[in-house]
Amino acid sequence: GQLTNLQTLNIAGNQISSLPREIVQLTNLQTLDISFNQISSLPREIVQLTNLQSLKIYNNQISSLPREIVQLTNLQSLKIAGNQISSLPPEIVQLTNLQTLDLRNNPVPIPPEILGPKEWYKDPGNIQEILDFYFRVQDPQETEPLYEAKLLIIGEGGAGKTSLAKKIEDEKYQLQSDEKSTEGIDVIQWKFNLDHGQEFRVNIWDFGGQEIYHQTHQFFLTSRSLYALVADDRKENTDFYYWLKVVELLSDNSPVLIIKNEKDKRQCEVNERELRGEFLNLKEFLPTNLADNRGLTEIKNNIQQYIKQLPHVGEPLPKIWVRVRFALENNPRNYISFTEYRDFCKLNNLTDSQDMKRLSQYLHDLGVCLHFQKDPILKHYVILKPEWGTTAVYKVLDNKNVVKNLGCFTQENLAEIWEDEKYKDMRDELLQLMIRFKLCYPIPGQYQYIAPQLLDINQPEYTWNPDNNLILRYEYDFLPKGIITRFIVEIHPWIEEQKQVWRNGVIINKDQTRAEIIQNYNQKEIKIRLAGNRKKDLLTIITHELEKIHSSFERLRYQILVPCNCKKCIGSQTPHTYQLESLRKRLGAGRYQVECDQSYEMVNVRRLIDDVNLSVQESNRELQIPVSPLQNELDRDKERSYNSVNIVINNKLESENNSMSESYQSKYQQTGPIQFVDTIQSGGIATFNQTNYRPEQKQNLADAAAEIQQLLNQLSKTNPTATPQEITNTIEQEIKSNPTLKDRLIAALKAGGLEALKTIFNHPAFTIPAETIKGFIEAE
Repeated sequence: GQLTNLQTLNIAGNQISSLPREIVQLTNLQTLDISFNQISSLPREIVQLTNLQSLKIYNNQISSLPREIVQLTNLQSLKIAGNQISSLPPEIVQLTNLQTLDLRNNPVPIPPEILGPKEWYKDPGNIQEILDFYFRVQDPQETEPLYEAKLLIIGEGGAGKTSLAKKIEDEKYQLQSDEKSTEGIDVIQWKFNLDHGQEFRVNIWDFGGQEIYHQTHQFFLTSRSLYALVADDRKENTDFYYWLKVVELLSDNSPVLIIKNEKDKRQCEVNERELRGEFLNLKEFLPTNLADNRGLTEIKNNIQQYIKQLPHVGEPLPKIWVRVRFALENNPRNYISFTEYRDFCKLNNLTDSQDMKRLSQYLHDLGVCLHFQKDPILKHYVILKPEWGTTAVYKVLDNKNVVKNLGCFTQENLAEIWEDEKYKDMRDELLQLMIRFKLCYPIPGQYQYIAPQLLDINQPEYTWNPDNNLILRYEYDFLPKGIITRFIVEIHPWIEEQKQVWRNGVIINKDQTRAEIIQNYNQKEIKIRLAGNRKKDLLTIITHELEKIHSSFERLRYQILVPCNCKKCIGSQTPHTYQLESLRKRLGAGRYQVECDQSYEMVNVRRLIDDVNLSVQESNRELQIPVSPLQNELDRDKERSYNSVNIVINNKLESENNSMSESYQSKYQQTGPIQFVDTIQSGGIATFNQTNYRPEQKQNLADAAAEIQQLLNQLSKTNPTATPQEITNTIEQEIKSNPTLKDRLIAALKAGGLEALKTIFNHPAFTIPAETIKGFIEAE
């Protein structure tokens, strides 16, 4: 207690069960980290640490915060994720300096969409939104529990998934001998009454089992759901390990029931003990014969039991949310624009724009609707009937001509496939939905699209120079389907001649450097080899794109194998390899050399890691995001590739919303504080013709101007009365969440300084202080 000048104290991970009262004598303490201990309560005296600015209490056993916490007037960051906190003291709102509140992984009645991303290393949600929601649902007169959840029925084609879904909905349903297989996804609603009489709604998602659908289902296998894996007597046709692994990786270990569908009285045999030993989320094995309903009652009872136990069920929601949710359900349309959704909310007294977005995200996660808020195109629409969108997408993948053409299709093909009245006006948006799901990519400059999962299974012939190659391998404990096709979509602008690509691999070519990326599904590996002058730079891009895909799976386990660089291995196509994780541990233990198993030479550990441009630090893989000119170039090339789609959709949006003009050099004459008219001039997108700008700088400046002006045009229509500060806040938020835009604005600032920003942000409807944006960018 004599360290009175101590400012930082970190005692995390020490099995401490309580804090000594004498800690209050550390009067100058500013940062205290007591995470990963066994502390069950904070001593009230802790509030005497009035200089405390940051308090971390991750992963303890704390169930409540003392009311006296309000005395920590200088507290800016309170991180208490992973505890047992179910309520907050009302006084917490008086901590006016508090900027960060991390409540994730606590039994507090706040939806995870508001608390923030589940990854601990990502920033938690907005503190004001967290506190607003929490205290709003404390008033029982203003809340209502929402009893609704998602049941996802998965399994191989022909196993009886559709029959089960229809039997759950109606036990009297007569099975058809030629029951049509589900094309994509069907959604059925089933209702049952709880003990207290409240109605519970189950959204049953019946997934098509055909192979082509497997890698696309991942976009709908959500957490906070119950899963039913249907298997029949054809034992060799049900890969239990595959399906259970998919659920484990994509749904945050949601509970699973295995339904053993007996056909013609032949029993479905399953090694229950083995599966239970590996998959802790596996709850029940339930036999049934759907032909005579044997076992159906037990299945329905188990579904009711487990679906009622899902974490979100029965949590209090603002009544206004529940009202909007049911109003949307009664809307007969397949989709509405976000503008209409906003109007819909306002009609039901939901007026806060952020609250509207939170609700649509919540309903998206429940499977009630689809709203992709981060997609620049799809965020303008709320799809009220998810099966409308998914069925349209799968129509393309199932189309005989598209399959015959090895996944290649055109806008004309889509016009035929989506000729139905319900799709006709939304063809461009549905194409964007396919792009959003990484199901296709445009061939640059050819107005054709490729669905990579339909590419030729055979590897094309090509030459390869084996000299001085750089080789890297990924080995997976379990290799989910779709990783390589998603990678192909992400890297598509650099596909060699737009021809060297097949279902399990691709050749990319950039700056006289080639890379071959091949997936071997049976071996559970992806192998990369590179030849040329910029091997390390291109490898960094490849590993970054793969890591982005990996991060979308929960607990995906794999090893990166680094090639040996000894004299024998350095030019070999089959070098000895080392696990990257093992090399990092060696460095951490001060062992700087390792023996090659082929030559028995000792090699430098740090050089092995440096040779493949990977970090020597064992940090979270997703955090290792390279910000390099080459990465920015790939992002720009992808954006240009997608521009043909976006331009069509944006033009339609502009037309639908009575846009002002597509010209960013239009002159506007103010007619009042809100309304304005425009006088169109020639010029199109803003141009930067100063002689001191290089061509790529001019393009970058023009791209930045186009994106910012499009955003401002949209804001002028959706929120014409916004104050300059509100608009500036919106722009800053967009810059934060859009790395490409941020990079462009940073480049613009470097190339043209404040004057470039003034040109970019010059808009008739709003006065945007370029100096403020400049300060924000520099701070970022």
